Amino acid sequence: MTSDPAFSQRKKTTQDTNFREVQGTVTSASGKAVEKAVVQLKNTKSLQIESFITDSGGHYHFAGLSTDIEYQLKADAQEMTSGWKTLSLFNSKKVVNINLKLKKRRPV
Repeated sequence: MTSDPAFSQRKKTTQDTNFREVQGTVTSASGKAVEKAVVQLKNTKSLQIESFITDSGGHYHFAGLSTDIEYQLKADAQEMTSGWKTLSLFNSKKVVNINLKLKKRRPV
């Protein structure tokens, strides 16, 4: 049985259209990249949360995200937080950049 590479490529492309990625940089209030910040990604449908720890340049990345689910992101480091940002299901980009800026947490 011979595999048809064109069919394989079409199948992969079709599957890829159902997924997207989000990436960005976490910075301090002064604009400096924050290493080892914890970025949380919350699926607003299932409420499942995934985490990513930023690299030395403050970068994070989540892949394989459904195109028909809205997600929320936030970053935390030491006494600072970015607050929640939304990755809208209406954003049709395959790779979405959302940068997160940390501010001092407000006392509860």
